[in-house]
Amino acid sequence: MEFPRHIPFAETLGFELLKFESGEAEIAVTVSDAMCNAWMVAHGGLTMTLLDVAMAHAARSPKPGAEPTAQGVVTIEMKTSFVRPGVGRLVARARLIHAAASLAFCEGSVFDEADALIAHGTGTFKYLNGLPARGRRIQRPDESR
Repeated sequence: MEFPRHIPFAETLGFELLKFESGEAEIAVTVSDAMCNAWMVAHGGLTMTLLDVAMAHAARSPKPGAEPTAQGVVTIEMKTSFVRPGVGRLVARARLIHAAASLAFCEGSVFDEADALIAHGTGTFKYLNGLPARGRRIQRPDESR
């Protein structure tokens, strides 16, 4: 299954979209050495990114029989609890808990190949039709004004 939107960071990490419908999403990644911390287990940032992308997809997943919309989401807030180290192939399963006019509330969990819980998270996402900063030049902190 292909991602409905081009997400360069998720593509770089090798994320695979497994499910995207009815307020649910599943995304998988196979942990490589480059994605590990000093103990050679999945870096927490990888696990959090997997949760973030899965929950965002659950927030904007189409209803049964409908096509995905052009509307996107951005993360407003996220909390992650780590349960055990992640190794091998990880799968994030996320679901939409509640959607309001402009916000979505989601939860998700990451599991390993043995279906053991690796991490659990919750997140709040804002629905957007576009980013207001798109196309503008952002001044870097090291540039003079």
